[in-house]
Parts: sequence; C-alpha cells; structure tokens
Amino acid sequence: MSLRFIGIDPDTKTADSPTVWVDQEKNELVFQGWKPGLQLQAECTAFEVPGHAVGIPEDEAVIRMPARMVHMIREACDVVERSDDR
Repeated sequence: MSLRFIGIDPDTKTADSPTVWVDQEKNELVFQGWKPGLQLQAECTAFEVPGHAVGIPEDEAVIRMPARMVHMIREACDVVERSDDR
C-alpha cells in the first residue's frame, strides 16, 4: 500500500490524532477519526436511504472528523482526482 499522508488534526495533543491519507494504489481516501458515541452510532445505524440497506455493514465504520480538517479532506480529494487523470 502506498499511503500519502495529507494531514493531522492541528489541535492534536499526544493521544487524539484524526488523520487523512490517500491510498495511491487503490485511489481511495483513508481517514482516522474518533469513534462515535452510542447515540450517533445508533442514529447512523437506523438512518434510511433509498436503495441502501439499513445498518452499517460489519466491514464498515462510522468515524467523526473535526470540521477544522475540511481543507485536508479537500486536498485528499484533489490528490485522488489528479490520480484519475493519469
């Protein structure tokens, strides 16, 4: 896997570390974030979207990312889009 580091939460201390990477081989965004609280997890699990099964598949997860990292997420999106142009 060739991960390209994009950024880490600027408010990171020593333990909290929401992070954004791009997997350049798979052309995917990779996020490390906070686990949701039980209430948010339950809300996401129960959310209904047409054409999508209710619930969260076993191999997926809900994570939280701070809004102050939006510019890093945009940068990661730009990296992935540029990869598509190759």
